[in-house]
Amino acid sequence: MLVETARLTLCAFHTGDVDLLAQLDGDPAVMQFITGGRTTPRSEIENDVLPAFLSYYERFDGYGFWAAIERDSQEFLGWFHLRPAPGAPDDEPELGYRLRRDAWGRGLATEGARALIEVAFSRLGARRVVAETMTVNVASRRVMEKAGMQLIREFHQDWPYRIEGDEFGDVEYAITRSEWVAATTARRGG
Repeated sequence: MLVETARLTLCAFHTGDVDLLAQLDGDPAVMQFITGGRTTPRSEIENDVLPAFLSYYERFDGYGFWAAIERDSQEFLGWFHLRPAPGAPDDEPELGYRLRRDAWGRGLATEGARALIEVAFSRLGARRVVAETMTVNVASRRVMEKAGMQLIREFHQDWPYRIEGDEFGDVEYAITRSEWVAATTARRGG
């Protein structure tokens, strides 16, 4: 599935995208709220990460990971995912995103998140879309809020790595189909 926004093309990954992902996960700032800044080795991207991304295309129709390409420059900016979380129902996908540092602060994460929320409700029959981040990840929380999601709960989970701020826990945001319809109708003046 291809998703286009004003500035982004969200498209499927391919087996040749290892270097793009290795470069993304090779930036400690990008990985700060995921691994505490530990970068992902290229071999792990090649043998584990990218094959996991690609497997979604075989298991789910419409859900998975999308490469985020800037439409004007055709540059790889990072990725978005919309997929059922482990143990969650298929109609309650999780939204996620990871962008290169030079794409931060430009509204691109919000633009992509809004587009995938629309896909979830208008094409995939989702009843609810959820997203999680660390409590201290203010930028990611702001993206979720700008995408129309609301804070649902705060919780604590175990992280495999010590991450600065993990003692404050995590947050879950969500938007339901009815909330999305109401917001969409209001934006369109109806």
